[in-house]
Amino acid sequence: MRTWGPLTAVCLGTFMLLLDVTIAVVALPDMARALHASLSDLQWVMDGYALALAALLLGVGAAADVLGRRRVHVAGVALFAVASLLCGLADGPGLLVAARCLQGVGAAAMFATTLPLLGAVYQGRQRSAALGVWGAVSGAAAAVGPVVGGLLTAGPGWRWIFFVNLPVSVASVWLTLRVVPESHGERRRRIDLAGTAAFAAFAGALTYGAVRAGSHGWSESGTLLSFALAVLALVCFVVVELRVTDPLLDPRLFRRPAFTSVMVGAFAFNPAAFAVMAYSSIWLQTLLGMSPVRGGLVFLWLSLASFVVAALGGRLLHGVPARLTVGGGLLLIGAGQFCSAVLDAGSTATALVPGLVLVGIGTGLVSPGMAGAALAVVEPQRAGMAGGAVNTFRQLGYALGIAVFGTVLTSRMEDDLPSGAAHTLAGGGAGALRGSFSEHVLRSAFASGLNTASVAAGAVAVIGGALVLALARSPRAQRPAVTESGARTLTEVKR
Repeated sequence: MRTWGPLTAVCLGTFMLLLDVTIAVVALPDMARALHASLSDLQWVMDGYALALAALLLGVGAAADVLGRRRVHVAGVALFAVASLLCGLADGPGLLVAARCLQGVGAAAMFATTLPLLGAVYQGRQRSAALGVWGAVSGAAAAVGPVVGGLLTAGPGWRWIFFVNLPVSVASVWLTLRVVPESHGERRRRIDLAGTAAFAAFAGALTYGAVRAGSHGWSESGTLLSFALAVLALVCFVVVELRVTDPLLDPRLFRRPAFTSVMVGAFAFNPAAFAVMAYSSIWLQTLLGMSPVRGGLVFLWLSLASFVVAALGGRLLHGVPARLTVGGGLLLIGAGQFCSAVLDAGSTATALVPGLVLVGIGTGLVSPGMAGAALAVVEPQRAGMAGGAVNTFRQLGYALGIAVFGTVLTSRMEDDLPSGAAHTLAGGGAGALRGSFSEHVLRSAFASGLNTASVAAGAVAVIGGALVLALARSPRAQRPAVTESGARTLTEVKR
């Protein structure tokens, strides 16, 4: 228990919080029918979790150094459990979205303390082994999320994708309190409340504006006001971070092209690889009539390809510059999304397979090398800041991707359907439209919208990959700052 107990406790929480990033994807059509949810509601079901996680990750990590990492971790698990219960009991989309945001707050406390807790317990070879197991668990959570979500949705119902968190949370809290020692960082460090609030306001306003644009238009006053507030909050964040003694993220790091390129790659990675999956799931179930289980199994092509490439790449690509694996991987993700943009009214699920495999191969290259690339371009004392920034940018990019690609999807569908019908169809309401439109028209409209969203995702990946290849050229960026195992396992988190 002394050797494996702390690792088991931490991995339980990690598996649970990462599973909830993707487990809801396959359940979206059932949620829409049960709660009479709109497309915007479904977007916020996914975005609320990722946004809260991204907005608070840096701030909670810094607070945990002062307050105690185990204490913050346990509080995060408890909050996550309460929020999961509220998600499962939700009787409307508003309560479900609010509970998902609360889940994200708990997940931020868990995620921010995971690696510091392991680092405080394990040293030397034990640390490398622990990080390897943690990375494998992280990858497994991402891989099985859609499948587990499909099984639970088709079995006891979509609410159980949240109820299943309760016994896992109890076990995680009990084990953490029993076997994980308390640890702190620099206890004299001041908690940057102003920076945390400013970044949360920036992320929230930016994502809200992108979601609102899908239903109200990009030039609508509320949309423009949201973007203006986002810009103002970002300026405030930069000013605060330049003035405080212990910044969450030092803006001066972005003067380094290599650091900027890694953050651009992180920001592009999650939306390009995963954000379209939510809309593909709706297409598979509501237009093609697949069950949640069969719909979830379609995405297993991506997960398996990613797992195989990541496992082999750790051995075969050792010594290859991170800019090549990250940049090249993003280009492969872009190629995969372009390959998926071939749907028409007669397409079946097999049309997605080549693209999913390519996206999986690219993911297997990008994910293991990204944090290693970030750590290699900063001083050792800023390693925590760089690692936290990578995860923050990944989750923020995912939240924005869900919003923007949903807007792209409906905008393209409006070329074939009235605006209201396009939003109903994109939100999984195909059944309500079949009396007014033919099956061919509905399938053709959704396929066109999904193609356009895939092209947009591919463009994000290609631009991100090109910038990584062009900017991450400094010799320091090509020299690993952590062990092979550490660089590989610190970034197995996929969404």
